[in-house]
Amino acid sequence: MKSIIYAHTELLTGDAIAVAVLHYGAALADNGLAETIEIPILEPDGSRSTALMLIGPASQIVAKGVQAGIEELVDTDVVAELERRTRMLRPEGMEDLGDPGYVEWHSEA
Repeated sequence: MKSIIYAHTELLTGDAIAVAVLHYGAALADNGLAETIEIPILEPDGSRSTALMLIGPASQIVAKGVQAGIEELVDTDVVAELERRTRMLRPEGMEDLGDPGYVEWHSEA
């Protein structure tokens, strides 16, 4: 599971959903565009809900892994739609959607 930190709010969602949101947000930003998206989230009590997010060039979104102790939230339709929209903005270089295009830093300490 991942917690998306967006506008001072933490949204608990599945790993694939969070990565697809980050990919799409980056593609929108690269093209100077913004869009409202709706994603599935889990409420603190474990119930499923949705969140509307405005993402684009000014978005500052962080996704971090969390130990939720509940079953991974999966929504293949949402992921497929976000990937489709990303491909429309970035038609090349979408072969490996598992790489969200970031660099991980590891402490040497």
